[in-house]
Amino acid sequence: MSHPDPHAPLAYRLRPTTLAEFFGQSAVIGEGTALRKLIEADALTSVIFAGPPGTGKTTLATIVAETTKSNFVTLSAVTSGVADIKAVCADAHQLKTGFKQRTVLFVDEIHRFNKSQQDALLPSVESGTIVLIGATTENPYFSVNSALISRSQVFLLTPLTQDDLIGILERALKHPEGFAGKISISKDALQYIAMLANGDARAALNLLELACVVIGGKISREQAEKLLQERYKRYDRKGEDHYDTISAFIKSMRGSDTDAAMLWLFKMIKSGEDSRFLFRRMMIFASEDIGNADPRALQLVVSAWQAFEMVGLPEGEFFLAHACVYLSQAPKSNAVTVAKDSIKAAIEGASSLEVPLHLRNAPVKAMKEQHGYHKGYRYPHDAVGAVVDADYFPTDWKGGKRFYEPTDRGFEAEVSERLKRVRGILR
Repeated sequence: MSHPDPHAPLAYRLRPTTLAEFFGQSAVIGEGTALRKLIEADALTSVIFAGPPGTGKTTLATIVAETTKSNFVTLSAVTSGVADIKAVCADAHQLKTGFKQRTVLFVDEIHRFNKSQQDALLPSVESGTIVLIGATTENPYFSVNSALISRSQVFLLTPLTQDDLIGILERALKHPEGFAGKISISKDALQYIAMLANGDARAALNLLELACVVIGGKISREQAEKLLQERYKRYDRKGEDHYDTISAFIKSMRGSDTDAAMLWLFKMIKSGEDSRFLFRRMMIFASEDIGNADPRALQLVVSAWQAFEMVGLPEGEFFLAHACVYLSQAPKSNAVTVAKDSIKAAIEGASSLEVPLHLRNAPVKAMKEQHGYHKGYRYPHDAVGAVVDADYFPTDWKGGKRFYEPTDRGFEAEVSERLKRVRGILR
């Protein structure tokens, strides 16, 4: 299939229509893979392609459209409603019953369909009247109904390698609907464009097209750098890469890898992430992953945040980096987190949380004398070490009395010794 419109974007004109023209994703569509065999045999079942922009999701759907004998229909989740879905399903049912022909439905950006729209697809997908191809840049397990997920195979596409992108760019330079060999570009310039594209084929072709139109003739690395100064950014503060990057940041700090944590931190800063969001995540981390192993961690993050609010960017980067380095190298303990979760579970399973009489408040003298409120309470400050033999748990408590178990790391090692002494006195 050709795209004769010379004014169409290069990425559209050169979209592959056969598997032989497709670059990358060898784990998903390479020789011998299940997906490739299904496409080649025209026996595709419902699938969902998930991955960052420019990784081949729509292209794979286009290849299916070019090779299948089924009726191929496209819907955009941005512009289509329930009525459009029902109309496609009705036509598909007629084709299946009257002509024994399958319908392959490609839904671009399927995560934009709401629950009722996705549910409208279910009966036809389940019966096989429609073979669904869904494309999404979001995590499908979060953004696509579980019922549709269970009836589809999910393929996760990854950013293209630099070699894949260079292959795509070289094809564009030679292709008759590309630049047909009329542009000469240095290998260094191609590598630079591939680097800027950050795994996105569409971005790479757009950058190449810009360079060819503006510079033309022969393109050097120096010329490409001068024209294409701003690196293409895939990071989206509300998209999948946002959640993946903050996850990598937290896990790097948890693993005490300061260098990796700093890298993820500055990726987010350069991409325009809200600095307050970063401080909030580090504040949570200070209690969740460090806790009493280093109580100063939380204080330092709060101080760094206060300093940031007074100074702002760009100098505020010092305070973000300062907090990141400290948290990464601080001794780690999730003992507070474990205790918190264990306590909540014990409370959920308790039949009663009645406050014992000796712990109750007795503001009126009669409450103490006639009802026993406060009776038997022992004042810890009157005891040596300020700890007395007493029971502070609810009446008839059956849920155990050991929840917080400090580690032997950092300051928590001292806490552990104190706790052993105190627990030796308490009931």
